[in-house]
This record gives sequence, structure tokens and C-alpha cells, in this order.
Amino acid sequence: MAAVLLILSGATAILQADLLPDKKFHSLLLPPVNFTIKITGLAKVLLQWEPDPRQERRDVNLAYRVRINAPQEDDYETMDTESQCVTILHKGFSASVQTIIWDEYSVPASSWVSAELKEPPDHLGSPGTSIVNLTCTTNAVVSNYMHLRPYQMSLRCTWLVGQDAPEDTQYFLYYRYGSWTEECQEYSKDTLKRNIACWFPRTFINSKARGRLAVHVNGSSKHAAIKPFDQLLALQDIDQENPPVNVTAGIEGTRLSIQWEKPVSAFPISCFHYEVKIHNIRKDYVQTEKMMINTFSWIIDDVSKHSVQVRAAVHTVCGKKGHWSEWSQPIYVGNDEQAPSTEWFIIVLMSAICFVLLMLSLICRICHLWTKLFPPVPAPKSNIKDLFGSTNYEKAGSSETEIEAISYVEEAGLENLEDSVF
Repeated sequence: MAAVLLILSGATAILQADLLPDKKFHSLLLPPVNFTIKITGLAKVLLQWEPDPRQERRDVNLAYRVRINAPQEDDYETMDTESQCVTILHKGFSASVQTIIWDEYSVPASSWVSAELKEPPDHLGSPGTSIVNLTCTTNAVVSNYMHLRPYQMSLRCTWLVGQDAPEDTQYFLYYRYGSWTEECQEYSKDTLKRNIACWFPRTFINSKARGRLAVHVNGSSKHAAIKPFDQLLALQDIDQENPPVNVTAGIEGTRLSIQWEKPVSAFPISCFHYEVKIHNIRKDYVQTEKMMINTFSWIIDDVSKHSVQVRAAVHTVCGKKGHWSEWSQPIYVGNDEQAPSTEWFIIVLMSAICFVLLMLSLICRICHLWTKLFPPVPAPKSNIKDLFGSTNYEKAGSSETEIEAISYVEEAGLENLEDSVF
């Protein structure tokens, strides 16, 4: 029995020795050759290389360690002779690769071979002309093709104009998701009619995707070369849930009851948790409560008016960061016995006007201001006899002198009239 065990242990030792790579081979790992970097899309490059033809393989699994040097450092290993890399390119790109033996870390790796992709010609431009502060958000919308998928994603991006960009600068935005690239068609403009925001009502972005979105913004101007801008955005970080829908509220006595439905989203109702905000308008007091269900009851002051709002977030158990949605539109319930401030203002204003007019009237009466400011006008005197005067003209036939004689005719009836009147 002991002899059998000795023979088996010897065979195992021989087998292990045969499987071990030759020590001389370890020191002869050669770096790859023909290492190249090629742009294949927005913020995407293809790294390719070949093993050295002189490299001995001898039943070992050759692999490669890739190191991204710029714009952001990263290391990974692969058994392929090419690799796709997603990264921003407006700052240039450089990488290195070396030969290793797969799953054999004790074997020394080869030396590094490097390649560099300088700033592409279409990325050249004047400093300070590219956009700044690019932000993007995605929201779920109901799909036009319900039989294929019930929800699609909308995309909205905003940015600021470069500090040194000429006034005639115009920007254009593109996004890439997977192999799909799309140019924006709906822009918002500033006062100089420059594009500062973009809206995609529906995109090809997966509603539950966890990848990265590549965004590229270039520009044009008659006075300067506009420098493009690239940015990679994690879809989980920019996805914002919609607020809850069909929010209703009612009061029974002093009990406020609120109901709502889950947001428009590809996630089921069990993935959501909510926050309710109740604002007592009369007392200017805000109460917030968090919950996992879509109903809520609260005891309130029945003589005050309240506004109700609800927002939602996906729970982390569903594999997504719990960013809160926007608040729903406010719903107003209850009564407010206090008169509105505008009504009080009108009442006080009318009272003040009446008081001022009364005081002015009293002052004018006491000081006789009306008599001094507007004295009475004397009536003109009239002589009735003048109305009945007659004029006689006598003119000599040969004389140049005219003699005017005025005589008054008195009638008995007129005297009686004057006596009766005066």
C-alpha cells in the first residue's frame, strides 16, 4: 500500500512539473506590435494590436494588460487583441498595452508599448469658446409603440455659452447611446438666438439602462473656430423620475385624505416610496411625511386652507439610485376665514380717502377758503328804457354836417309795467 501511494505522489509531482511554464520562457514575454488607436464614434475609440511573431506560446494562454493613461487612468485585462474604450476625446487620448500570461501573476509581464491619439482636427478651436456647465436629465414617457415597449426615455440638456464665444456662435448637440447616434432637432435660445438647451421628446435610451451616455456639442461662428465639448454621463445619475399622477385630496371634518398613483415609469409600483408635503397657508407651516404606500391621512385645522404636494423616488432595492422627482402640482383644500390681503388693502385705502376728504371739507368751511379762492361775481345792471330808445337822424340837404337827435318815447303801458315790477 505504501508503495502504491509513493508511485501516485511521484506521478502527481511529474504532472505538475510538466504543467508549469518553463522558467526560461517567463523572461521572454515580448510586447505586442502594431498598436493603434482609432476613433469609431462619439467618445469611442478602438484599440488594436498584434502579438509579436517571435513570441513562443507553448500551450500557455497569452493575455494583455491595457492601461489608459489619458484623459482618465484605467487598467484592465483581456485575451483579445482589440478593445473598445468609451471616453471623452476633446482632451486627447493615450494608452499602453503589455503581454501577460492569463491567470499566472507570478510570471513577469513584458514591457509596455504605447500609442497616443492627439486632439482630433475637428476638436481644435479657440480656447474659451466651447460650452460650459453641461447638464442632462432623462425622464420616462409613454411610448408610441406600446406593443413593443410601454415606455421610452426623453432627454433634456442645458449649457452655458463659452465666455469668449462670439455673439454669432451657434451650438449643436449630439448624443450616442450604444451604436445609435442622434442630433438634436429642438433647441431653446438665449436673447442672442444662440442655442442653450436641447430637447429630445423620445430617444433610443433603455428605460432601465445602467450604461453611459456620450454627449457631444460643437459649434460654428464667422469670427472664431468653436472648440467642441464631450462628456460622458452615467444614466443612473441623470435619470429623474416623474412626479406622481392623479393626486387627489379631500377633507371630512378635520381629517385630510390624500391619494395618488405611481409616476409614469418602467418600474413597478412596489419600487416607489413617496414624500407628502402639506402646507398650512394661514399659519405658514409645512409638514412633510415619508411612506411606501400611495395613500395618506392627516388631522388638520378645519378653518385653514392647505396645499398638498407629493413626490416619488425609486427605492435602492430595485437597483437604482433614489433621486427624488419634482413635486406634483399643488392641490388646495380647506377654507380660510381671513379676508384676502387684497380686500383688506382696498378697504383701508377707501377709508383713508374718505377721511382725507372729510378733513379737507372741515378745514375749508372753518377758514372760509372757498370764499377766498372763489369770490362771487357781481351781476350786471340793466336799464329797460335803453331797450325802447329810438334814434332820429336829421340831415341837411346841402350841409355836410349831420345832426343826431335822440328822443325817448314813453308809453303809458310801459310805466304801468315798471311800477308793477319795481
